[in-house]
Amino acid sequence: MTDFRRVTDEYSVAPQIAPEDLAVAKEQGYVLVINNRPDGEDPAQPSSQVMEAAAKAEGLDYVYNPVRGGPGPEQIAAQAAAIDKTDGPVLAFCRSGTRSIVTWALGQQQAGIRSKDELVQLGAAAGYDLAPILGG
Repeated sequence: MTDFRRVTDEYSVAPQIAPEDLAVAKEQGYVLVINNRPDGEDPAQPSSQVMEAAAKAEGLDYVYNPVRGGPGPEQIAAQAAAIDKTDGPVLAFCRSGTRSIVTWALGQQQAGIRSKDELVQLGAAAGYDLAPILGG
């Protein structure tokens, strides 16, 4: 079952998805899928290579931007760059969706696109507590 959590009209996050979920993503209008989960975290998770092939089979763009622990500057910049060059809704996923929303939120905050308060509200609406991560 898919659990796509809308953060904004252009960005959603999800806990681990399966290759077959990419058909649903396509039907829902997503154009880019970002995988923030490093390969091998769980033996049962599909590899990035499998997810990329499934995404491309659906006509979706795909970016592998693995985040281990908290996102560093490279992952934040890569996420923002992938989103910026995409014309349409983005779906990002990891094990729980937390790394995907945190990586995006930090990029939004650092670029001055959204305030901490707005990001905290968007995160809460999607089921994530961003307040401790975004600082005071």
